[in-house]
Amino acid sequence: MARKVGPAIFPGSFDPLTNGHVDVVQRTLNIFDRVIIALLSNAQKSSLFTLEERINLLREEFKSYGERVEVKSFSGLLVDFARHEGSRVVIRGLRAITDYDYETQMALMNKHLYDDLETLFLVAQESNSYVSSTLVKQVASLGGDVSKIVPERVLAALKRKFS
Repeated sequence: MARKVGPAIFPGSFDPLTNGHVDVVQRTLNIFDRVIIALLSNAQKSSLFTLEERINLLREEFKSYGERVEVKSFSGLLVDFARHEGSRVVIRGLRAITDYDYETQMALMNKHLYDDLETLFLVAQESNSYVSSTLVKQVASLGGDVSKIVPERVLAALKRKFS
């Protein structure tokens, strides 16, 4: 008998949210009823957008999905957050083989810490396979056009940050 998996968890820093992230959320909702976008709150990591700004951008972007998409922040171990939320599934997007190497290590460690937790990899759509939040920030900071790789509200927020 299959056990309930709870909501899927899509963790990340989302600094900033990209169209690749949006695609992963939409595709996750084709498989699961609910997804929690989990922002890691890490005071040691410097971010362009504050945690509050990222939460607001994410909530606005996914507002039309209602209760199917929830945005929460967490600190500490992802496995502890997943247990707390009653989830047994983590979603990770893969862009390249280098992502696979890193993400596999993380998935195996998470499995070691929480045996009931499964990690599902979604391969990036070809149009998003080169997009990373780091690259978006670099290009936007130099005045480059990122309008085709981030949602409109994120583009506006980037323009405010770099004006």
